Amino acid sequence: MSARNDVAPSTLGVELLEHGVQVEYTDGRTTLYRGVPEKVDGTLTTSPGKQVHVLVTDPTETEGVMVYVNDLKTHDDILESTGVGRVILEKGEEEEIFPGVTVRSVAGMRTEVEADPEEARGRVFVFAEDDWGEDSYEFVDED
Repeated sequence: MSARNDVAPSTLGVELLEHGVQVEYTDGRTTLYRGVPEKVDGTLTTSPGKQVHVLVTDPTETEGVMVYVNDLKTHDDILESTGVGRVILEKGEEEEIFPGVTVRSVAGMRTEVEADPEEARGRVFVFAEDDWGEDSYEFVDED
């Protein structure tokens, strides 16, 4: 299978902890995104070359969907077995991956995420990581 196809996400288990966000994949495995997410509003632009994962919870904050943006390393069958979605964007393209959450591929190997948690009807997290570290963000309303 190609590693460059869009993949639809499934519903995943989510647990919000004091020390991070834990996600349970559909295959039963879990991962922990460590640290308290930095609060952002409106638009977030990631550093160049970061792997970007967007998690949108439901209103109960116990379930959600996760989408990898421009991930070229993970094969389709792995994404499908874990329930993680993927969207591939060419430079300058954008896509609404969830109501109220839009991602864009911008210059310099950066990803831009714009989110309105009220429209998304849940919490919106972005995890941007590379071999050097991981950054966590949560979108909040400006008000």
